[in-house]
Amino acid sequence: MTVLPVPGSALRWAVADSATLARRYLAHLRHQPAELVGAVGFPILLVLMFAFLLGGMMAVPGGGDYRQALLPGLFTMTMLFGLSATMIAVVTDAQRGITDRFRSMPMAQSAVLVGRALADMVTSAIALAALLLVGLAVGWRAPGGAGAVLAAVGLLLLLRFAMLWVGIYLGLVVRGPGAVTAVQTLEFPVGFLSGLFVAPATMPVVVSTVAEWNPLSSTAAATRDLFGNPGWGGESWVAQNAVLMAIVAVFAPLSVRRYREMSR
Repeated sequence: MTVLPVPGSALRWAVADSATLARRYLAHLRHQPAELVGAVGFPILLVLMFAFLLGGMMAVPGGGDYRQALLPGLFTMTMLFGLSATMIAVVTDAQRGITDRFRSMPMAQSAVLVGRALADMVTSAIALAALLLVGLAVGWRAPGGAGAVLAAVGLLLLLRFAMLWVGIYLGLVVRGPGAVTAVQTLEFPVGFLSGLFVAPATMPVVVSTVAEWNPLSSTAAATRDLFGNPGWGGESWVAQNAVLMAIVAVFAPLSVRRYREMSR
């Protein structure tokens, strides 16, 4: 007699396996708390550096407190840093043979990646919450209203979700720590070549155009709008439609990935 699979059983097993592996990754953090401290501490260090050491020389075009415009940019930069953090974790698991052991076990293959993504999103949410509290402590405020603040936080976490899948993909493709170092090195130029910290209008024309169309600029501008903080403004389409551009920047890579999975 042929036993037919129970409808939805594969999905339930995949969800259960993903949750189990997410708990495994988070349990690892309890034994290696330095990783979580680094994920939270480094962005806080950036806040303190820019707020108290570098912020005095910065100005917001049209007036306004630079610290209010700075914090949404730092929140966005922190979401970018998650790319290399996820990449390091995936490369480390591969080098230790953990990934191969998971592949040989009777579990949903997608669970290894989804579990990693869930664990990294929990870590990112903790880091972002700590950064928000530090921002409030140094004088940053979000007068945009509770609903807008939640939308801004959601947009930042969606950016992190997109970045971590890039990190997972790169971690599966590269060989050795050299590529990880290269990615970590490139994160800062990509972050600074944007509107995270200064107005793109203050840059040379070509650089300004690149900075305005950097998806990080759109996310930072959108969160400034939602938080109710001052921003740089701008005349380009992307500057005038920051929220729309930020949503496209997040969902376009996810949509492409989903399409490729469906076409297999």
